[in-house]
Amino acid sequence: MSTIALDPFTDALRQFMESALPGLANVRPHDMKHTFGRRLRAAGVPLKTRKVLLGHKNGDITSHYSAPELAELLEAANRVCGGESRKSPAMTLLKRKIA
Repeated sequence: MSTIALDPFTDALRQFMESALPGLANVRPHDMKHTFGRRLRAAGVPLKTRKVLLGHKNGDITSHYSAPELAELLEAANRVCGGESRKSPAMTLLKRKIA
């Protein structure tokens, strides 16, 4: 299979993966970076620390690499249904002005 080498490191890593771990030959360094970012977030590592570990200058990019896990999203949605959100109205009604 012929591939275009983006840089020497990526090419060397691809060759290593193909020879040492044939089942993971299609895993890219970029995939590993996403996995690392998600695992950092799941471990509760703060955004600033994840940003440094992932080598980002912009926190928005770090957030992209460490999207919340499904369990975290469900927990956040369930907090709204539980007692933690009772300090605000249960329902907010918006009235439309009729001209």
